[in-house]
Formats: sequence, C-alpha cells, structure tokens
Amino acid sequence: MSDESTKPGRLTHLDEEGHARMVNVGEKPLSHRRCVARCEVSMEPATLRRITAADLPKGDVLAVARIAGIQAAKRTADWIPLAHPLPIDSVEILLRPDRETSCLAVQAIVETHWRTGVEMEALVAASAAGLTVYDMCKAIDRGMSLQNLRLVSKTGGKSGTFVREGEGEFGPGVPGEA
Repeated sequence: MSDESTKPGRLTHLDEEGHARMVNVGEKPLSHRRCVARCEVSMEPATLRRITAADLPKGDVLAVARIAGIQAAKRTADWIPLAHPLPIDSVEILLRPDRETSCLAVQAIVETHWRTGVEMEALVAASAAGLTVYDMCKAIDRGMSLQNLRLVSKTGGKSGTFVREGEGEFGPGVPGEA
C-alpha cells in the first residue's frame, strides 16, 4: 500500500477520508531521537522564594515536579490518544527560577532510539512538571499560570532537526538553578 499520509504537509493522523488513525510506524527505521520542550509557571515572587527555599508544607516542590515530569513522559500514550507507546532512553526535567519575571522555567529533555519521535513525550513531561508545581503551591498562590508550552528542539528521524529561533537549552549549573 502506498501511504499518501507520509507526503510532506499532510496530516499523518488522518486517513484519506479524514478519519483519525494511528500511524503505522512498523517499517520506519530506528533512529536516535531527542526532543526538548519548555514552559513557564508564573507566580507571585513570595511563592517562588518559598519554592526555592523548600519552605512549603507539601514538601520539596522541585523534586516532586521532576518525578511527575519523568512519570508523565513514560505515560504519554495514555494521555494522547494517537501517540505510540515507545521505549524511552532518558528523561531529564530541569527547573530554573527566574526572579526577574517571577516564574519557574521548566525544561524537559526526552531521548529514544525508536521509529517515531518524542515530541509529545517532552511536551507532556514539561506540562506535567508545571502542573505539579501549581498543585503543590495552589494553597498559597491560586493566581499561578502555566504559560508558553512549546517544543524548543528536536533531532532525529526523517524530518530532521528543528530548533526554535531565539531559544537555547538550559542545563545544570545555570546560575539560579534550584
């Protein structure tokens, strides 16, 4: 069967009649794939100070958010109906406080050697980590918001590399890393 859905510009999760389908990736070659996603959790300055000082009644917000992001990446196919369950090589959740903007930057890095990319795994991981921050701090700051969830970069696979302009990754050791 010639698969028209793999032509550039075509929505691969739709069949010829426009019905939702799960893409067949069985014949695709294995490839090292890496995706980085990011979001920010905006909050009151006092909330950010308490998070970075580990001064909240529910415990270490940053540690729990990291675990939530890792767990969510592994369960992406349970969240996103047409996503494939896939073997994940690694998930890294980095959290960086920004006192100037009173937000916590969340970055998820997901890697696999598989037939399909990990964009959704990285996006789900970043959002789950951010939502966990909200959940753990809502008692002191209901005005928090999760903002600007986005793919920062992806490598591997047939479509190649994507890097969002103006965004570099951040990593451990960045000043202000909590």
